[in-house]
Amino acid sequence: PDLNVYDNITFPLELDGTQIDKDFIQELLETLNISDKQEMLPAMLSGGEQQRVAIIRALATKPAIILADEPTGNLDTSTSHDVIGLLKMLSRQYQQTLIVITHDNDIAQMADRIVQIEDGKISTKGSDFHVSE
Repeated sequence: PDLNVYDNITFPLELDGTQIDKDFIQELLETLNISDKQEMLPAMLSGGEQQRVAIIRALATKPAIILADEPTGNLDTSTSHDVIGLLKMLSRQYQQTLIVITHDNDIAQMADRIVQIEDGKISTKGSDFHVSE
């Protein structure tokens, strides 16, 4: 809560000793429409803006796989759809695999592929795998 947006994004990279790609971070900030919020503290941001900072923080390391566990859990429906849309767009743009874990069927329907798991096993109810058109 004491670090501004930019420092929240770069802090994990600094701890890891990773070179910070300032141009890439700036590109992400602009893509997610929060470049004007870099000096703000988290408490000054909306829930959607905080979620966008978390997305940038995750993407700043340029991972091959993004594992998003309930990324929209505390957001309203409209903001949830925006966040998932952004995650999908960014994962395609930067050629990353995006795995979203959710209990929200509405969010799940936005996926290219759905795998349902019940009691630790892939479910045989309905369609186990779904590929959107």
